[in-house]
Amino acid sequence: MEYSNAYFIGIGGIGMSAIARYCRHKGCKVSGYDRTPSELTRELEAEGMDIHYEDRPDLIPEDKESTLVVYTPAIPHDLQELVYAQEEGYKVLKRSKVLGEITRGQRCLAVAGTHGKTTTSTLTAHIFKESGTGCSAFLGGISRNWGTNLLVCDNNVIVAEADEFDRSFLQLHPEIAVITAMDADHLDIYSDLGHVRQAFREFASQVTGTLIVKAGLDISGNDTRARILHYSLDEPCDFYADNLRNDATGHFIFDLKWPGGVIAGCRCGIPGRINVENSVAAAAIALTFGIAPEKVRDAIGSYMGVKRRFEVHINTPGCTYIDDYAHHPKEIAAAASSIRGMFPGRKITAIFQPHLYTRTRDFADEFAEALGHVDKLILLDIYPAREEPIPGVTSELIFNKATTPEKVLLKKDGLMDYLENEPVDVLITFGAGNIDRLVEPITRMLEKRLARQ
Repeated sequence: MEYSNAYFIGIGGIGMSAIARYCRHKGCKVSGYDRTPSELTRELEAEGMDIHYEDRPDLIPEDKESTLVVYTPAIPHDLQELVYAQEEGYKVLKRSKVLGEITRGQRCLAVAGTHGKTTTSTLTAHIFKESGTGCSAFLGGISRNWGTNLLVCDNNVIVAEADEFDRSFLQLHPEIAVITAMDADHLDIYSDLGHVRQAFREFASQVTGTLIVKAGLDISGNDTRARILHYSLDEPCDFYADNLRNDATGHFIFDLKWPGGVIAGCRCGIPGRINVENSVAAAAIALTFGIAPEKVRDAIGSYMGVKRRFEVHINTPGCTYIDDYAHHPKEIAAAASSIRGMFPGRKITAIFQPHLYTRTRDFADEFAEALGHVDKLILLDIYPAREEPIPGVTSELIFNKATTPEKVLLKKDGLMDYLENEPVDVLITFGAGNIDRLVEPITRMLEKRLARQ
């Protein structure tokens, strides 16, 4: 890199931290700011990065010529550090722009979609690494196989999660890309579903080789010069799962049909029907690239998933606890359906922390419907992230419409006391906010309960 210092505003974000790690790998001195400490920022500090948690412009490296300042659009635009860096003449770039520069001239393999992209991109990178082909990868979650959101390799292959937030994915020009879904989301950015879909069509137009689209999505040859192939869970098309069956542990086995034939006996390394679909999409990228079918099958089987993506923490006949990052109604509905299929006849309790006031306002009806698939709902207050409160927008918008047989509305800081006396059969936590801070306390509490039985 041409800079000796890289300074990150919002360094604790999952996408920001991957680029921070990459810059350090390339020899930069890396430092930055985040609002609060987290497990991820502690890991970055242990790796040698200087991080602080107060808005302090004086802590930005003084040498403007040798310092690149990277920021995430998730931070407030009036943050003092960002304003200072812009006004004082530093080179200031959005995270997405930096990722675009890193992938330029490389063989970029990208996974886009309003949901499913983190699991699919991480599995894609896992297939490349396990097969011996190798790749670098910038991931939107922490791989449980590798314990990181960044993989580095000496070849010119880069797997990237292509994020639609703030139209970030339009900085990428991939050789092979997947589009998993184009649902309404980030309406604070796009205003309506039509603009969401238009952004995905623009992304499709930038694919240079092969575009692999989930069957049923409105992407056609009019949108891209790339070759278009389709994938699905089990609907016959270019890539799909046939002879789908479930084993006793909730893991699915299937035969993968693709233009080159059939890959028999694929077994998902992680449970849940939705992960069959993600596996088909990742396999489609790898097979299109030219990785051997048997190596694709083996890597699907050894994949351990992503932290906070349908992550199973406890699984006994009388007590199961799963944590999931789902924060969109379609994601919650898919996860709830998978859990119902894995544990028929058991009582499913969901704890949900809504993420963003705008998303709660825009999708209150859809959230209420999705959460109606569980037996009991514990609904927490909204995690605001980058937003200021909106008058009249609270979790009660969802709560009052939810048809869940049992439901309770709680503040986050009252959850652990409530759970102390709550019987748990199958429990799942949903949300993209700071509900992740409760995963370990919930796990420890349930493990102690099991030990007493």
